Amino acid sequence: MSRPSIIAIAGSAGAIQPLHSVVSNLPHDFGVSMFVVVHRTSQDGLLTQVLSYKTGLQVVTAQHGALIAQRTIYVAPADFHLTVSSSHMFLSKGPKVNRHRPAIDPLFASAAFAFGPRVIGVLLSGYLDDGTAGLAAIKECGGMAIVQDPKDALVPNMPRSALLNVGVDYSLPAAEIAPLLVGLTGRDGTANHRSKAGSYGRESTSET
Repeated sequence: MSRPSIIAIAGSAGAIQPLHSVVSNLPHDFGVSMFVVVHRTSQDGLLTQVLSYKTGLQVVTAQHGALIAQRTIYVAPADFHLTVSSSHMFLSKGPKVNRHRPAIDPLFASAAFAFGPRVIGVLLSGYLDDGTAGLAAIKECGGMAIVQDPKDALVPNMPRSALLNVGVDYSLPAAEIAPLLVGLTGRDGTANHRSKAGSYGRESTSET
């Protein structure tokens, strides 16, 4: 399996704290681009600003048509969907998806189609099932799916929906996601870890 080129991480209600945990535990030389979607209504750049305090990586608000750079975390601005191609990112005012803009599934699906097996999708806390279809697209295109353990999530609905409907590779507490991402993107042996994680994901589904 090719090492991942991008990580798409997203959540809704209850996702800010686990997102902080993930970002703050990534090394300053983490070489994979990350795209963030969180359901919110605020029109300012507060999320970008807060995340920049948590990491040595560059954190910026995504800009329409911008080139994708390594070692950078891109945050979807409020009221815009964020999608990606193999080299650029795009913002749109398209119809709300699952009652939200930005929504998770457009980012996940575009990443799946653009990067195939070189994308990791990470789904955090939230209500309803946004993210399930997007993670399914990532898996169908050969990528990897990670969800926050529903028992660890403030609002377990979104990760639980993904576990019930997608062949999730890993389901684990938020505090363990960053070390996992570093391991998956920084060393060989990914396939062995994936097989173990798949079993763990299925066990988690039966317990929630």
